[in-house]
Amino acid sequence: MAGRKAGIWAEVKAALGDIPHADDAATLKLKSRDFFWFSPILKPQLEHCRADLVVAPRNRDEVIRAASVAARLRVPITVRAGGTGNYGQAVPLEGGMLLDVSALDRTLWVKPGAGRFEAGARLLDMDRGLFAEGQEVRLYPSTRKQATIGGLIAGGAGGAGSCTWGQISDPGAVLALQVVTVEESPRIVELRGPDVLKVLHAYGVNGVITETEIPLAPRHDWAERIVAFPDLAAAARFGQAFTEADGIAKRLVSIHEPRIPAAIKRLKPYAPDGAAIAILMVSEPQAEACEAIAAAHGGTVTFRRTAEAARAAAFDGHGAIAPLYEYTWNHTTLHMLKVDPTITYLQLRFPPGRNLDLVAWVGERFRDEIWLHLEFQRRFGRVTNSALPIVKFTSPERLYAIVDELNANEVAVSDPHSYALDDAGWKRVDSGAAQFKSLADPHGLMNPGKLRAWPPAEAAE
Repeated sequence: MAGRKAGIWAEVKAALGDIPHADDAATLKLKSRDFFWFSPILKPQLEHCRADLVVAPRNRDEVIRAASVAARLRVPITVRAGGTGNYGQAVPLEGGMLLDVSALDRTLWVKPGAGRFEAGARLLDMDRGLFAEGQEVRLYPSTRKQATIGGLIAGGAGGAGSCTWGQISDPGAVLALQVVTVEESPRIVELRGPDVLKVLHAYGVNGVITETEIPLAPRHDWAERIVAFPDLAAAARFGQAFTEADGIAKRLVSIHEPRIPAAIKRLKPYAPDGAAIAILMVSEPQAEACEAIAAAHGGTVTFRRTAEAARAAAFDGHGAIAPLYEYTWNHTTLHMLKVDPTITYLQLRFPPGRNLDLVAWVGERFRDEIWLHLEFQRRFGRVTNSALPIVKFTSPERLYAIVDELNANEVAVSDPHSYALDDAGWKRVDSGAAQFKSLADPHGLMNPGKLRAWPPAEAAE
């Protein structure tokens, strides 16, 4: 499509007027990428994809103008901000306009228990601003420094905080969203309550998120701990017990089998003699109670950082080791790729009640191919764990044979090696995203190629 539209870009630029835009090769390459290169399957598919024009609106009115131009001239439009996704969510498959909403980063209002923020607000900056209010964001990914609240909602799922607050798809995790439609005369649509699911984790295929309203939590002083365990099984049992300890405020419960900290330089000193480790964030006044549970499961604390020092590491970059959440979730994959660029990863969800048994089965069945690290969390009120395991990559065929066997044994795989929103797996969105796209993007211009089931069958007929 980009080639067929090559002659129209002078008209697009003229219509945009003073809205900042760029089409130099370096900017197009930089802004047309996310972390799809984690996948050896996605990398050759997406590394040459480029937008034709990067547009950087400074406010909602400029978003509306850009959306109108795209609709009127029928050019594809892909929305991005921090670009920290892993599946090519922000990669324009068909060229077109790349709408970078990073400049929409204002805090609109804050009150006890809730706040409203523009979609381009970075999660770390939000917490910096909320500190004096005595509040904090409930969930953030390991990419907290770069990731935005709009990006988390459009392409994320959980992260630090999920051990207490669940996922962004849990009821009440997102209170409201403001969306701009891509039409000749764009509309501003306010979605509240269950209606937010229509654009949540929808990769920006059905409207430009401009404002977000989310619940906030009372601020805790989060201390950090690394605890060594004799093996993965002991560490996983602790992870389950600690996450279930409702009387202890916690932000992060991440379990790593011995081979992972042994390979990551910054973690290795805290995993003696091939130990498994737990990486934890716990409310400082309750750290002693946390350590008691760890000791009961055979754990030994190997790293302690006060809440003040942990905050300085996160807010100001101080300290000998980065914030510990930057060694968990998909940051673990990033660190391991630096050690061995031939590995890859999967995304697994374990069913509550059977999760520890299935963790043991995966560890034994795929011992030579999968290195487990577990993220304990609540899902719709029940404690379980997901995993973003390191996987030895030999071929796509072998990778998908592993996927098929995992799915057949109740370990649900969300395929991180596909850029399609509606491919098989628990990542599939069936909450009205396609139907809402018919209203918010009637010309099918938004992030084309990411929603395979488009246009709907009835529209095609």
